[in-house]
Amino acid sequence: MTALALARKWRPKTFSELLGQDHVVKALTHALDQGRLHHAWLFTGTRGVGKTTIARIMAKALNCTGADGHGQMTSAPCGQCQACTEIDAGRFVDYIEMDAASNRGVDEMVALLEKAAYAPSSARFKVYMIDEVHMLTSHAFNSMLKTLEEPPPHVKFILATTDPQKIPVTVLSRCLQFNLKQMPVPVIVEHLQAVLQSESVSTETNALRVIAKAAQGSMRDALSLTDQAIAYAAGPVTEAAVRTMLGTIDDAYLIKILDALQTKDGKTLTDIAEEMGLTSMSFSLALQDLASLLHKIATAQIVPNSILDDWPEANEIRRLATLFTPEETQLYYQIAITSRADLTLAPDEQAGFAMALLRMLAFKPGGSGAVGTNPASPSSKAAAPTHKAQTSNTASPAISPSATPSPTKAIANSQETPDWHSLMKTLPLRGLVQQLAFQTELQEWRDTPDTLFVTITTAMSQLATPDSIARLGEALKAHYGKLVKMQLGDGKASHTVAKVDAQIYEQKKLNAEEQMAKDPFLQELEREFGAKVVTGSVRPI
Repeated sequence: MTALALARKWRPKTFSELLGQDHVVKALTHALDQGRLHHAWLFTGTRGVGKTTIARIMAKALNCTGADGHGQMTSAPCGQCQACTEIDAGRFVDYIEMDAASNRGVDEMVALLEKAAYAPSSARFKVYMIDEVHMLTSHAFNSMLKTLEEPPPHVKFILATTDPQKIPVTVLSRCLQFNLKQMPVPVIVEHLQAVLQSESVSTETNALRVIAKAAQGSMRDALSLTDQAIAYAAGPVTEAAVRTMLGTIDDAYLIKILDALQTKDGKTLTDIAEEMGLTSMSFSLALQDLASLLHKIATAQIVPNSILDDWPEANEIRRLATLFTPEETQLYYQIAITSRADLTLAPDEQAGFAMALLRMLAFKPGGSGAVGTNPASPSSKAAAPTHKAQTSNTASPAISPSATPSPTKAIANSQETPDWHSLMKTLPLRGLVQQLAFQTELQEWRDTPDTLFVTITTAMSQLATPDSIARLGEALKAHYGKLVKMQLGDGKASHTVAKVDAQIYEQKKLNAEEQMAKDPFLQELEREFGAKVVTGSVRPI
């Protein structure tokens, strides 16, 4: 004999058994107890949250006659009378469920409404439940408007949909609307524990947490996944079995990823991606789980008491919350959620996942790179540009934009070597040519009456295509009004425009931090209230 699926076997049969929808249960039970019933209800919500279940309970509540056959309408159906047992069995003649996805035309709706005019066969009310009602055609909606507004006294309508935005406002205005919530993970876990205990199936709590997260708020999906896990495990339902079945990532992988990010260990990150590829894990779910963990870390950094001791990863979250700055956590979270959409564009999902991890490694809050390969990184020793610079009394003695000769002076006396940093930032460049300009350093400048001979070096040779160099030369020609012959010299640039800008920014940041530390008002706040300036939060204006 075929076993009944858990989602069907454990479908709630009364309002008291319904989980996670207290706001709907409260309104409906009060209406039933007080006899103040509307003629049409609309239940909205994602799949598996109880729309059809509530419709069946409502049908039983409206038509229940009690165990003795003389009962009245009630918010607690007896489950024993003819109406209750036949509705549960799906064969009650006066409860009609219609799937609007397959009966969406005006002809089907007209046929249904014609039958509504006749009195119930044996029930108190004839109840019509139209599922996925948003699938009806506009003509079908129009045909039901009058009946939906003023139905016969023996008819009740229950509409259900996962997409209420597609329902005409003329229909919405004729119904009482209830929005069903997604099931929280703890509610799903608690229910699954009760179900499996009754089914005499041993399980690990963490396995049920994984199932609950994968169900994404749907109790029906959670029960279906539990059915699948029981068959897959062929014994106790363990976390390892469930993760293998779903292709989800173990929290240990996530912790290793974050530890590698903290130590700037790119090799470990790529090794983890390869190992996950060998085990056929879902990289989309991996990014989702990583974002979920980062959300908990970010919350723990702001509200430490938010970490619950019964979380398996509670101690790791506390540890990681102290290793990353809040800005880093937010950046990693943003990269994790946006990279999920990029997986479909990557050469393959493993490459997309690996690039997401390397992107986390390559960027830091504030825009400067975290690794030495980033040309804008200030990690190398700061050095002044090759040309002579003047210092300004209002800036730091390192490098300042105001400390370099202006391009106007270079133009006025074109026999002199111009300030390449200021010149490149002045030229009206866009796109790849601008990127090339910012990654260059002037190697040679020779000015003749009719021609400028310019030799440059670059930190990013991939940008220095013949076309980009030619377009940069055209910009110089327009700027100086004479022919420009530009070529790429040997060697790599060490003082590019971008690196000089990064050095300027870092010096300004140090100056700003020093000024903040000396500020009398902040010093008073520190003394009186124990205030602290968050490390790395000061930015120059």
